[in-house]
Amino acid sequence: MNRYFLLIFLLAVSVVNAQVSEKKLKKHICYLAADNMKGRQTGSREAEAAAKYIERKFKQYGLQPMGTDGFRQHFEAKVKRVVVTDSIRKAANIIGFLNNNAPYTIVVGAHYDHIGYGDLGNSKDSLNIGKIHNGADDNASGVAGLLELAKHYAKNRIKERFNLLFIAFGAEELGLLGSKYFVEHPVVPLNTIHWMLNMDMIGRYNPGNGVAVIGYGTSSRFPEIFKDIPSGIKFYTGRDGNGGSDQTSFYKKNIPVLFFHTGGHPDYHKTGDDPSKIDFKALRAILELEIRVIDRSMGVLKMDFIRTN
Repeated sequence: MNRYFLLIFLLAVSVVNAQVSEKKLKKHICYLAADNMKGRQTGSREAEAAAKYIERKFKQYGLQPMGTDGFRQHFEAKVKRVVVTDSIRKAANIIGFLNNNAPYTIVVGAHYDHIGYGDLGNSKDSLNIGKIHNGADDNASGVAGLLELAKHYAKNRIKERFNLLFIAFGAEELGLLGSKYFVEHPVVPLNTIHWMLNMDMIGRYNPGNGVAVIGYGTSSRFPEIFKDIPSGIKFYTGRDGNGGSDQTSFYKKNIPVLFFHTGGHPDYHKTGDDPSKIDFKALRAILELEIRVIDRSMGVLKMDFIRTN
């Protein structure tokens, strides 16, 4: 009987530790998408400040540095849409590892760059090029989710059956350059990656549509993982693993992927993508769904890849 109560107590503690914090989500997004971050354009001082912020959090959570320079994996990013004098820019992926001494690893990712003042040919706001594009949804929301998931798994007092590799990708807005670089220069063997979860624009939940879960068809295991899964939000699935974000780089390497995305909106790549428009309650519910998906996937020995196109 005493063992039973001890088990209940330990489970209760783990649930408390597992809670996703709306307050922390708001703190992360308000920092990353503040005006003084000037849109976090690749190669800028503000993108560097965002990278340092993520590094500090990874270190605070006790993650192991897994870049080639501490948490950093440096690479060069080329601007291709417009002609600029500094077309080759310094960039970095920020990589933290939760080592459970397991043979396989789950990758969780989100890009931390945005489009700055919209002057590199990727703004949808032609009347406001030269003004700050804060990128609260795109993709401070995904980075906030990345940090909360990293904290959850680092602090839940459970030794999982899989390692977890948390990656904040650089230079996504210039053509998925950070994730492309990573899969060509992986810090763990690609054949040991169980699957990859990507978050890009998960802050503007539309209850009429629900959150998209793209990549559902990239493994025969995803349907059983999602079967009767509890969720505090509406979601729908898309089979193909391709799409305009970093999971595509992993999909092209025959790795199962899921891409969580709350869809387009009138502020996409415009100056109105601000923290005040983020639905923090829904964002928390999305992350809680992702935790359930990750946890269920740890009960699967092998995620068989299926090409869906």
